[in-house]
Amino acid sequence: MSDLETSGSGEIDPKLLDILVCPQTRGPLAYDREKGELLSKKAGLAFPIRDGVPIMLIDEARSLSDEELSKLS
Repeated sequence: MSDLETSGSGEIDPKLLDILVCPQTRGPLAYDREKGELLSKKAGLAFPIRDGVPIMLIDEARSLSDEELSKLS
C-alpha cells in the first residue's frame, strides 16, 4: 500500500487529507470519521468516502445543514 492510500481499517491517511482540497473552492477539508465524509465549510458541502475512496465530485456531494456548518471550526 502506498503512503497515500487508506489503511485497512477504512481510515483516511492524514497525508491524503493534507493534499485534498474542495473541488469548488480549493479550500481545506475536514474529515468526519463518524459519517465517512470530507467536509468543506467554505462551500457548505460534504463529499462521501466510499470503500475508502474520497468521491470529490460536486454532483456527488450533499449540502451541509446550518447546524453542521456551525460545528465546523
